[in-house]
Amino acid sequence: MKVIFYIKYHTRFGERLAIDANAKELQSENGYMYMQYLNDEYWKLEANINAADLAGQTLQYKYIFIDEEGIRTEEFQCPRKLVLGEKSAIILKIYDTWNYAGDVVNTFSTAPFQKVLLPQRKASAVKLNKDTTHVFAVKAPLIKKDEVVCLLGDSDVLGMWNIGAPILLKFDGEQWIATLQMDNVQFPIAYKYGIYDKVNGQFKGFEAGGNRICFEPAASGEKVILQDGFIRMDDKQWRGCGIAIPVFSLRSKEGLGVGEFSDLKLLADWAVKTGLKLIQILPVNDTTATNTWLDSYPYAAISAFALHPVYINLDAVDGKKSRELKEAIKAKKKQLNELAHIDYEAVMEFKMAALKELYEEHGAGNLKGSDYKEFFDTNQQWLKPYAAFCYLRDKFNSPNPQDWETNSIYEDAEINRLFDGDTEAQKQVNFYCYIQYQLYLQLTDAVVYAHKKGLVMKGDIPIGIYRYGADAWVAPELYKMDVQAGAPPDDFAVKGQNWGFPTYNWTRMQEDDFAWWRERFRQMSYYFDAFRIDHILGFFRIWSIPIHAVQGIMGKFDPCIPVRVSELGERGIWFDYERFCLPYITDGVLHELFREKADHVKAHFLQKHGPQQYVLRPAFDTQKKVEAYFRGQADSEHILLRDGLYDLISNVILFEQEGTGKTEFHFRIALDHTSSFRYLSPQLKEKIWALYIDYFYRRQNHFWKKESLKKLPRLKAVTNMLVCGEDLGMVPDTVPGVMKQLGILSLEIQRMPKQQELTFFNPANAPYLSVVTPSTHDMSTIRGWWQENRALTQQFYNTELGQSGEAPYFCEPWINRAIVLQHLYSPAMWSIFQLQDILGMSAELRRENPEDERINVPANSQHYWRYRMHISLEQLIKERAFNDELKGYVQHSGR
Repeated sequence: MKVIFYIKYHTRFGERLAIDANAKELQSENGYMYMQYLNDEYWKLEANINAADLAGQTLQYKYIFIDEEGIRTEEFQCPRKLVLGEKSAIILKIYDTWNYAGDVVNTFSTAPFQKVLLPQRKASAVKLNKDTTHVFAVKAPLIKKDEVVCLLGDSDVLGMWNIGAPILLKFDGEQWIATLQMDNVQFPIAYKYGIYDKVNGQFKGFEAGGNRICFEPAASGEKVILQDGFIRMDDKQWRGCGIAIPVFSLRSKEGLGVGEFSDLKLLADWAVKTGLKLIQILPVNDTTATNTWLDSYPYAAISAFALHPVYINLDAVDGKKSRELKEAIKAKKKQLNELAHIDYEAVMEFKMAALKELYEEHGAGNLKGSDYKEFFDTNQQWLKPYAAFCYLRDKFNSPNPQDWETNSIYEDAEINRLFDGDTEAQKQVNFYCYIQYQLYLQLTDAVVYAHKKGLVMKGDIPIGIYRYGADAWVAPELYKMDVQAGAPPDDFAVKGQNWGFPTYNWTRMQEDDFAWWRERFRQMSYYFDAFRIDHILGFFRIWSIPIHAVQGIMGKFDPCIPVRVSELGERGIWFDYERFCLPYITDGVLHELFREKADHVKAHFLQKHGPQQYVLRPAFDTQKKVEAYFRGQADSEHILLRDGLYDLISNVILFEQEGTGKTEFHFRIALDHTSSFRYLSPQLKEKIWALYIDYFYRRQNHFWKKESLKKLPRLKAVTNMLVCGEDLGMVPDTVPGVMKQLGILSLEIQRMPKQQELTFFNPANAPYLSVVTPSTHDMSTIRGWWQENRALTQQFYNTELGQSGEAPYFCEPWINRAIVLQHLYSPAMWSIFQLQDILGMSAELRRENPEDERINVPANSQHYWRYRMHISLEQLIKERAFNDELKGYVQHSGR
């Protein structure tokens, strides 16, 4: 069978198109076959294919665009599927339309819409019979359940535009198809798709835009297939609203001092009552490293795949419970549920003890079941290393493999041995497998329940992994263990953020086509329809902090094009290594930082370096050394000294790139805030500042774009989930374009505008493919923010709310409501709110102290994540007046 592919795609010199297919005739050494440039609009590829070699005689293929630098871009949602049939003499001419991932309409082909939000439609088998000459195919994801796609045109076969008798297309599960015999038709023909109400027998209208044209008749033995992409409709009509809350923050009568997976069912019940369509949660991976409250940090997972035992509901665990355990659970529920906040350590201690008792009683039977065996077989690639890690962590009382007496280096054979035989080790590793199975059952049950209620489930993928976790233990070569990930300074963390995670060795990850990341995305799709990529900027470049630093301000972007000594010379800058690269410490600097303590600092922490300058003593020349010296000294005087020494260490202009022999350097971020820069001559400052601006805001953009396109398209293609990116902070100019190109939704926050000249972002100006929200878990709530900066609040009151006069000191319910309504009426596809911001509209339901509503403080790396709802979900569901009011707002806004 001869297959001729045509695709309309305008290219420039040096750019190419290719086809990646499952037919051996369309494969080459690099996995795909280059197409032939036909003319300014079309590319062509011709091949003889043996349909008998293909499974089910189905040709699967996708188009690939390769730019002049060799970067590949695949079209959205591939592969295409085409049943060839058995007649080898047939010639198929396929006219395809490139499916650009950034097209708005592609969003409606993702899991939230296909699985939950859009009507489910029965598919019909569509076959090519011997008389078929032309096939018309088009996608129309947004048409209503009682509607079908129809076809009309300027030939007798196409009804001569008679809307009373259009051709009705059949739905094959992906697109709408008409198979026609057009032997005696005069070509070219004009045609259009339309919408037909099948129930009422009524033509409802044509698609937008001009007529489509088919120029190609079918000669004897030929079939022409016109795959026309999407029907042209208003793609921006659908808008939804959702709720965001960490699972641990949920409160129910049946919870045990913390939110649990089973509580998501109650949250779903409330969401339905209020007209919401989505539930968004924070990461739910296991973070059990220290067995202290420090493990409450949900972004420090010891496994990117394992679920956290804190979310388990003991009552729902398989097996009959003893009367003593039932009574203990009941008593502990009463004790812990009365607390305003989560007591993480008490919850975990009790739950793990109870799980061990249940495992002793019922674990053996559980592990013999066919459902468990299927779960184990499906997940053993990560489950066995995770369970072994937990066993060894407990055995040696440390999550750091370097502290273990055995197995500090991961070996498959050694880990498999733990699962063999009737040993104590086998019992312990199976215990952790048992817990994961129970968690899997409970989360799956909650997700299925939410789907039945018509709700989308949105998860969260952290950008980092815990330094002492199973992932780093199993494959340390995938990570850069000698640095720390974080974020550069912003208005919310002026010294930057240091998350402590290792960064990724992307070069090594690319060698196996990002297998670890692809598996991570696939695992997310088991539970979620959509997900938020935490700090999506990390796929362009990550903020990399030396292991000897404490503050994020000591970092640099990785990868990053450095500044060379030769560049300094070209700009008329005399390179002085000591002045630019060593901390600049003079009497004037010391007086600014320490005032009356300056002499004390000189005597204890510094030594002379020339007539007017000082250097730090070797015992204090890194921030980690200073941190260790002051550990346990929490009074204000010692904190002042410690932070001042941090500032001295970071008071530099350039960081040296290791291994370059003092020839390549990186600028210290926020250079203009350093006294080292301030003390330079005006002329030198001007020259250095120009290079600084070029370094951070110009030279890296194309480089970072290339880096992102190596990773994000490959990862996004793994699943059909809707992807939302947390694109906050210091956003490179190239980020919005790449996200748009890949169809990744942006995050828009009112008090964090992406345009530097703005103080506030107006939700009315949000792009359609975005999520708008007044606050996130890393920020204060609306009410908390209102009290933080009086001048800012006043400006917001007058400019964004359009009110005159003095702003109220406290955020009154009507103010909170006005802000929520601004977001509801935004053109963005999704408006998602923290539950605290929703409850803030009600004087009766809001929490008394808004400071108790905050989930996280990013500037504090030791923050205790323990926020919990102050009322139960059961009570919230009964608040009929409030729920009806919220539902009215949601419905009236068109969401």
